[in-house]
Amino acid sequence: MRNRNSNPYIPDPLKIALLMAFWLLLTHRFTFGNVLLAAFLAWLIPLGVNRIRTAVTPVQKPLKFVSFLGLLLGDIIVSNIVVAKQVLGAPARLQPGFVAIPLDLTGDLPITMLASTISLTPGTVSIEISEDQKTLYVHALHVADETMLVDRIKQRYEKPLKEIFEC
Repeated sequence: MRNRNSNPYIPDPLKIALLMAFWLLLTHRFTFGNVLLAAFLAWLIPLGVNRIRTAVTPVQKPLKFVSFLGLLLGDIIVSNIVVAKQVLGAPARLQPGFVAIPLDLTGDLPITMLASTISLTPGTVSIEISEDQKTLYVHALHVADETMLVDRIKQRYEKPLKEIFEC
């Protein structure tokens, strides 16, 4: 996807302005040198990113994606509370374990989104994706029922991502 500009070496002015503002707010330094550095980075970063961007927006259902982000945020909050109770409780009751989740998702981005979603949720972390991208390995802090954990991840996260990316 090309910029609206015909010149490939000059990124969209809006991108430049936003990146400059972000850099300046992040550093809290409004010196001449820092503004110059912000301008340089704001020009360079979009040029580098344009090479890896796809021509098609991968998200096919943006409203469903926003809903998914809300679900994820809620799950992160609830999981923090659950993990805190588990860790502060009797450690002997924890049953950590590894689980193999068979994937129905296809494509690098949807699988990466699923792995990231699992890792963002406290108490679980994505470990590895099989070479054929058919299995995602996850470590969980507490695995009382492996089948229930797999079903929960597939229904709560994989199914919506499959709809969002239509894959």
